[in-house]
Amino acid sequence: MNGISDFVIKRKKLVVGFVLILTVLFTFIFFTKVGINYNMTDYLPPDANSTIALNTMSDEFVEALPNCNVRVENVSIQEGLQIKQQLSELEGIEDVSWLDDVVDIKKPLEVQDQDMVDDYYKNGNALFSVAIADGEEKAATERIQDLLGEETLMSGAAVEQADAQRLAVSQTVKAICILAPLIILILMLATSSWIEPFIYLTAIGAAALINLGTEVFRGEISYVTLAVAPILQLAVSLDYAIFLSHSFQKHRLTAKNDTAAMKLAMKDSMKSILASALTTIFGFVALTLMNFRIGPDMGISLVKGVVLSFVSCMTFLPAAILLLNKWIDKTRHRSFMPNFKGAGKVAVRIAIPVFAVTVLLCVICYPAQKQNQFTYGASDTPTAAAETINEEFGKKNTMVLMVPNTDRTKEALLCEDIQAMDHVTEVLSYTTQVGAEIPPEYLSDEIRNNFYGEHYARIIIYSDLPDESEESFSLVENVRSTASEYFGDDILSCGQSANLYDMKTTVESDNRVVSVITVIAIYLILAFMTKSWLIPIPLILVIKASIWINMAIPYFTGSSLIYLGYLVVSTVQMGATIDYAILLTNNYLKNRKELPVKRALQVTMGETIPSVLISAVVLAIAGFALALASSNSMVVAMGILIGRGALLPLVLVNLCLPAFLMLIDKLIPFTTLKANFFQGSSDSETDMTEEETPASAVKTEGFLSVSKSNSYDDTDETNKL
Repeated sequence: MNGISDFVIKRKKLVVGFVLILTVLFTFIFFTKVGINYNMTDYLPPDANSTIALNTMSDEFVEALPNCNVRVENVSIQEGLQIKQQLSELEGIEDVSWLDDVVDIKKPLEVQDQDMVDDYYKNGNALFSVAIADGEEKAATERIQDLLGEETLMSGAAVEQADAQRLAVSQTVKAICILAPLIILILMLATSSWIEPFIYLTAIGAAALINLGTEVFRGEISYVTLAVAPILQLAVSLDYAIFLSHSFQKHRLTAKNDTAAMKLAMKDSMKSILASALTTIFGFVALTLMNFRIGPDMGISLVKGVVLSFVSCMTFLPAAILLLNKWIDKTRHRSFMPNFKGAGKVAVRIAIPVFAVTVLLCVICYPAQKQNQFTYGASDTPTAAAETINEEFGKKNTMVLMVPNTDRTKEALLCEDIQAMDHVTEVLSYTTQVGAEIPPEYLSDEIRNNFYGEHYARIIIYSDLPDESEESFSLVENVRSTASEYFGDDILSCGQSANLYDMKTTVESDNRVVSVITVIAIYLILAFMTKSWLIPIPLILVIKASIWINMAIPYFTGSSLIYLGYLVVSTVQMGATIDYAILLTNNYLKNRKELPVKRALQVTMGETIPSVLISAVVLAIAGFALALASSNSMVVAMGILIGRGALLPLVLVNLCLPAFLMLIDKLIPFTTLKANFFQGSSDSETDMTEEETPASAVKTEGFLSVSKSNSYDDTDETNKL
């Protein structure tokens, strides 16, 4: 560490300049080359049935699966045919289906199957089924509107992806624009310098921008990662900058000069910052073990982000503080943070009742959060355009089933069974359109290739169900099981409902793995840090309790919960907020060496509340900023969960954890290496005066003085400066 600190301090201008150049380079050159993936289906495991189906269909069939509905008002049949031709000629559109593909338009529509006609042409309005190429959603939908006019209504998965493409970057910027001023305001009120908050944000912001640029080495990231990762990185690692800065101000009181003070600060804060970073990192590492690859996508980005924030705080920040320290001193002001010394007494008095209430809440919330109504797609609320199309033409949910093209008789029987299923409105296959008795080789390539590939026969199934519902998933199960009865396990299916069904089964299994690994990893880190096998248990239980309460709220409010948000936020909440419990416990163990149990807790609460309050508020604001800035329901849901997930641990750590520590206090010395607890009388511990409190346990009014490893008084410091 000495070598690093010596280099940073001696070459501070070089360090600051180098980091700023890297930031510009990675932001404006590398990040512009990072691909953004807006298709959640791409993150399904390679062995998922729908993933294999999509790849197989791409290999064996020319005609793509429709993913966009286009409604055009007041058109004749001839005009509809012209529009179909114009649409098919647009770049990025692979296929267009309309009325002429399902009925003989040379005959009067009155003598045709009216239900079939109404699916595509009704009240003089035409509905085209369009297949847009992967990655072309935004450009293709814009070309459609340029061709047909802004009043043209569109719906479908491609439209949702196009909206995500248009809004992802701008909404991330919007969230940062909401978040940054609020963080600056909070830090200005809590610190003792007007410009310190800007230095903190520059250090963490540079790390966040560099992290985004490093994604070029992965090729692409999901739009969810783009929206969430930078905000979370900023929120969870801001403490690192605060710890170092506060340690530096403390050491200025005794060091011979600022250079010496910074060297001591870097050494002093390294352990605290590293411990904080490691717990967060291991919480995020668990995401990388998910089979649903959005987890690894986000987990890798967050892990890199925390590492880069740590590096920035141990290199760029010390150099920047030394360069700007004169300006920091000139802009000093008193801290506006209230005094929390009295909070400790209140917390200790109500600790046991609060603990009992928390246990009761856990008993209620743990089973409740398991009963949530989950959604697995990006949105369970149709757009206005989708609602209009569904009301006029009916819901058209498309699923493609592929079976071996070995037996047309079995294929015909299978199609009959599927057609008889509830909510199935139409089944298109070779046997339903041509007939099982007519050999494919007798027909044109165009007709034959629509239904038969080299190895598979394609059956297109339409239903009146939404993309996602219990009935939709039941239909997927029924279709797959029925097809397996005829053709064995060599059957494949895809489509939005099938894709979401596979996503559901994947993330449900991921939940069990991720939760267990997160808890085990954090337990081991805490056991190593505290040198105890007992102390990590209440810390983890308190944070888990906050997660159960957080996830139970949607159940009690009757709202659905996006499962990916539930899975990711559970991990994020554990990794990011466990620091609150660590800080309180570390301060308690330190104070307990010199004070009886209740007095140690009182002093600890006064030390801890300001730090935890600021950390929790910043993370909560980050979450709610995401929710306010985004129109994507998945990102909104994650933002709300993150915001709540920051505030609930704030309450439980400060009210429930002290009671937990009191209950196990007598066991801690027997389960902890070198606990060295105070052994004096505790008869008058709650009446101990301020003067009787050991100097090491003194806490000041300002948040500026708070550190995980040390507490000190900054009031005199500010005056001296």
